[in-house]
Amino acid sequence: MRRAADLSIGNAAVPTVPEKGSIERKAIVDALRVPIIKQLKQPVIFKIDHLKVQNNWAFLSGRPQNYDGSGIDYTNTVYQDAVDSGAFDDAIVALLRKVNAKWRVVRFVIGATDVPYVDWDKKYRAPKGIFVQ
Repeated sequence: MRRAADLSIGNAAVPTVPEKGSIERKAIVDALRVPIIKQLKQPVIFKIDHLKVQNNWAFLSGRPQNYDGSGIDYTNTVYQDAVDSGAFDDAIVALLRKVNAKWRVVRFVIGATDVPYVDWDKKYRAPKGIFVQ
């Protein structure tokens, strides 16, 4: 017999997409927001292109934005040199894991011009089905 907690979206046996406005989606995004704000030194929201959850793992891809929907100003950030040299894609990918009922960021990358998560399923033992295929 499965416990009610096992039936939550984070524990699903197949990849699922948390609905906009759901508690699960908000918890994932809020967990990611903390290190991103720390790194960019400015408040952010995310335009999410992809978000899937399975077995207490989540993968998100999208773009960080200002609250008004405008793009992030990377001046005075660790990304400014990459922006100036044209080696920057204004996107974010992130892998999160739910531990003790709380989402935690395992890894994130901002601005990659390649596919940094290509081996994250093997490296972190995350379900392959959550990643962009």
